[in-house]
Amino acid sequence: MSYTAHRDTFARDHLPPREQWPELIFDRPELHYPERLNCAAELLDFWVARGQGDRPALWSPVEGKPQAVSYRELLEWANRIARVLTEDLGLTPGNRVLLRGPNNPWMAACWFGIVKAGGIVVATMPLLRAKEITQIATKARTTIALCDARLLEELELAQPACPDLQRIVAFGSDAAGTLDRRCQEKPADFTNVDTATDDVALIAFTSGTTGQPKGTMHFHRDVLAMCDCFPRSVLKPTAEDIFCGTPPLAFTFGLGGLLCFPLRFGASVALVEKLLPETLLQTIRDFGATICFTAPTFWRLMAPLAKQSGVGRLKKCVSAGEALPDATRQLWKEATGIEIIDGIGATEMIHIFISSPPEDVRRGAIGRVIPGYQARIVDDAGKPLPPGTVGKLAVQGPTGCRYLADERQKNYVQNGWNLTGDAFSMDADGYFFYQARTDDLIISAGYNIAGPEVEGCLLEHPAVAECGVVGVPDEERGQIVKAFVVLRPGYTASEVLVKELQDYVKQHIAPYKYPRAIEFLDSLPRTETGKLQRFRLRQG
Repeated sequence: MSYTAHRDTFARDHLPPREQWPELIFDRPELHYPERLNCAAELLDFWVARGQGDRPALWSPVEGKPQAVSYRELLEWANRIARVLTEDLGLTPGNRVLLRGPNNPWMAACWFGIVKAGGIVVATMPLLRAKEITQIATKARTTIALCDARLLEELELAQPACPDLQRIVAFGSDAAGTLDRRCQEKPADFTNVDTATDDVALIAFTSGTTGQPKGTMHFHRDVLAMCDCFPRSVLKPTAEDIFCGTPPLAFTFGLGGLLCFPLRFGASVALVEKLLPETLLQTIRDFGATICFTAPTFWRLMAPLAKQSGVGRLKKCVSAGEALPDATRQLWKEATGIEIIDGIGATEMIHIFISSPPEDVRRGAIGRVIPGYQARIVDDAGKPLPPGTVGKLAVQGPTGCRYLADERQKNYVQNGWNLTGDAFSMDADGYFFYQARTDDLIISAGYNIAGPEVEGCLLEHPAVAECGVVGVPDEERGQIVKAFVVLRPGYTASEVLVKELQDYVKQHIAPYKYPRAIEFLDSLPRTETGKLQRFRLRQG
């Protein structure tokens, strides 16, 4: 870490001490990156320089019809944004830029413009409020913000509490001073900043399933590594594929699946701002999408709709963000014939590191560790456990956890391994079986009970649309299993139904795992990325 293009060295100065980093592994040829690397140039300029500039890169709905943005158009757009940042807004390489917007071409172009200019992207979820924006902006000390004009209100409310945030520029509007107007006055060329492979390209904040978000710092090489591992070995896209899905680009699951992956392989992506299960299915058909990324809840809710109206050209389905119940996987396969590709990743690791291609799926398992990574199950002392034993998941690879100025680094990285906070077991063939978040394991009368296993069982009952299972305090047992259930239309909450659901669980998994308490809700608390917020269920 000698050369850096960053004149503002805040990010590098606030990396964890080197002895607290995980061991990094670059044992495959595709992971050998040059010392100087700008990931935006590799993902975007690369294709135009090779004569592929007329190929579609992005799609979006305009007046109800798909409209394409070519690789050349996206490159020129990003170049103009980079010029606005450096020439009008005073961006110095290494400055952090808050990026706020829904999934649309402007958001994608801004991401590339910031990275090309040597800035560090700090993207935020569209639904965050002023208090949450303030936490992120002050922690990352962002100096500039690019924000969708429709989302300005909360950002402007946050600005007085963000002393470093000096400039806010809106996009998606033709008003004076907006990014749109400024870009119109700029040439379409730009000389990319010659960043180091280990210069920070983005600070991604965790999605807040456990409360206070953490900033995770990822280098330019990390962005390419996430493209050269999971998609290369499991997803196997081609330039003819069209991606789509729901995860926000501010979430690394979405950044990979809905921007970096398609562009790494010369493919294209349909970016649609607000999607429900029925509109995602319509988007798949309208845009001819072949690969879709979304959370388990969407796959479950889309299954009956897909059975009725079909899935168009869809070939590959990726689920991540939270545990995929086997009942959901089978429901989707029965409706469409498509085997869902499950995966586990982490914001700290940037993307998926355990998964399996459709032909290698094993019932109940997420998959095997993907090429480029290593994983094992360890006990509390960090010692490997034998197959079939539940323990902590430990991972190493070309990416790893580097928190921004956060004491929790010591908890996540131990003995050179990333400890993801997940309880897993691994069978003799190397398949990994998710049990729960380690803080979600329910210990009741001496039994270890994984909430997601109980959820998976309940979801097989015809009355259950969604559910969340947590442990709640109990004087006699320490904890008891409590289920929060959202019913399907046509079913009514009652004590009779409570008993029926309890008996159903007793009949299908070990009886001690049944929920001793069941509460019916209209909806479950989720993050914007679709993850169930179990801590809110525990809080009542």
